[in-house]
Amino acid sequence: MATVTYAKASRIYPGTERPAVNQLDLEIGDGEFLVLVGPSGCGKSTSLRMLAGLEDVDQGSISIDDRDVTHLPPKARDIAMVFQNYALYPHMSVYENMAFALKLRKTPKAEIDRRVKEAATLLQLEEYLGRKPKALSGGQRQRVAMGRAIVREPQVFLMDEPLSNLDAKLRVQTRTQIASLQSKLGVTTVYVTHDQVEAMTMGHRVAVLLDGELQQVDTPRALYDTPANVFVAGFMGSPAMNIKTVPLTDKGAEFAEMHIPLTREQVEAARAEGAGDKIVVGFRPEDCELVSPTEGGLPVTVELVEDLGSDANIYGHAALEGTNERFVVRTDRRTMPNMGGTVFVRPQPGRSHIFNSKTGLRI
Repeated sequence: MATVTYAKASRIYPGTERPAVNQLDLEIGDGEFLVLVGPSGCGKSTSLRMLAGLEDVDQGSISIDDRDVTHLPPKARDIAMVFQNYALYPHMSVYENMAFALKLRKTPKAEIDRRVKEAATLLQLEEYLGRKPKALSGGQRQRVAMGRAIVREPQVFLMDEPLSNLDAKLRVQTRTQIASLQSKLGVTTVYVTHDQVEAMTMGHRVAVLLDGELQQVDTPRALYDTPANVFVAGFMGSPAMNIKTVPLTDKGAEFAEMHIPLTREQVEAARAEGAGDKIVVGFRPEDCELVSPTEGGLPVTVELVEDLGSDANIYGHAALEGTNERFVVRTDRRTMPNMGGTVFVRPQPGRSHIFNSKTGLRI
């Protein structure tokens, strides 16, 4: 097991001005499961490949257990990587695929056999050891790729969107297996995904990237409850948070006829950095309540009702400053409105997220 440290690590591809990864400072603890998440092109896979030695580090450094590995070749870093496309050898059996790296190291046959069979038991692959990859399902191939990493007993596991080729049901099942397996093995793991639900359910901590820059790193719960800026607030959570830029008045944040009260400190912070009389307010779909027309809620015209069984999502729009803005509200399915109707929505007291309209930072 090991710690991993990115110290102002940057990657600048030839012919580009903007770094793909810009001054990344990140500490990953011994035995931690850290997830790198963000939209396409944010630099998460590049960050992982820099740690693996598959991409150059143009500035800064990367260390594994206080050993500077910035310029070491991949084979000298004691890491094992699980790729999106599995990268199995089609002409080899499952056993041979899992044993291959150990054979290259000239590991004794008895030791290879022990490690492969232990990994196969962990991953429930015992009955498939004699099969070729083409005779396996996608989920089974993914487990073989995991097994190949496990038998190497590395200091760090690196996983680059390993579930993206699986169907939805299998993804849920396999991510549970990976999280459970990592907990059992206790190996430091860096996991890349674009799926924020995957990130929320798997990681001890989650690092959110945008345009090559680290936006926030924290526990999934802290990211969800106290996002550091507008981007993190909108990215984490499904359906996404309702985030709107609205006028700032003496009564608070103004949503047409509805006002969200603010403290004096929030008003002062909202007007800092030259933000003027605008404020960004966000509230999650589940943090709303449907109220009567006389209770001062925001009138939302219903466009779609998504019945989820246990509850329902209401998608609609409301007029704010002359434009129709979209809103999503989660409600008890027993109070589902009709499409085309109007509901009056109000955020629950104390559940709104407030951001400076100029900087986008949390207030």
